[in-house]
Amino acid sequence: MLLSVIIPVYNERHTLGTMLVLVGRALPHVNKEIVIVDDCSNDGTREWLKANFPRGQRSGSSVDLDNNGNLVFNEVSLPSTIAMRLIHHERNKGKGGGVQTGFAAVTGDVVVIQDADLEYDPNDWEQMYNLIAVRNVADVVFGSRFYGRPHRSLYFHHYLGNRLISLLFNILFNQTLTDIESCYKMMTSRVARSLRLTANDFGIEVEISAEIARQRDLRIYEVGISYFGRSYAQGKKVDWKDGVKALWYIFKCRFKAPVAQ
Repeated sequence: MLLSVIIPVYNERHTLGTMLVLVGRALPHVNKEIVIVDDCSNDGTREWLKANFPRGQRSGSSVDLDNNGNLVFNEVSLPSTIAMRLIHHERNKGKGGGVQTGFAAVTGDVVVIQDADLEYDPNDWEQMYNLIAVRNVADVVFGSRFYGRPHRSLYFHHYLGNRLISLLFNILFNQTLTDIESCYKMMTSRVARSLRLTANDFGIEVEISAEIARQRDLRIYEVGISYFGRSYAQGKKVDWKDGVKALWYIFKCRFKAPVAQ
């Protein structure tokens, strides 16, 4: 069983190395294919990635950072392997563009999206992966930041916006999800291949959720995850305009024409 991890990256020089190590250590018993999509970063991320992936791909059984903050791939006796692959965008396309590029490139049996910052903890994949690949009771698992796990208290208007977006989504798509804007969406490769994605901005979260909800035969689960949110001063990119766009995307996706048979 191969787990594919899509990591869209834009200007995350100070967090990316640590995140890649955490991703490599998560689910140590599972083979992982990690696809990093650099969305034309201009803060040094692009140069760091080129230096660490001179041939575009590296692999090993574990990953660490050296004293200079560069990746070290080790060959030790572990039951799984880690393969990291780098894709560059020649122009900035937005998070949605990065996610779409990642979906087109992955080859695994199970697929998950991981942001390049440190707001989400890959250790939370354990329960998500278990529902899909071990117990085989789910086709899609959403990670929810509103289930009592560690959750940094930040902006009330973000909280209110997230709840409003999820509520409206549930009304229109007849679901009971609590956090459709969550980065963590894990799914089988069959579901990943079925998604018709066009959003290049943060609307991709709504679009993925809608494409999943429209397939009434899918077994959708939700589990609690941790959330180590960051402030705007720490680099947070989502703002109120993205919340307004998300509401528009909900209606757009709900009344999207079905695929011609």
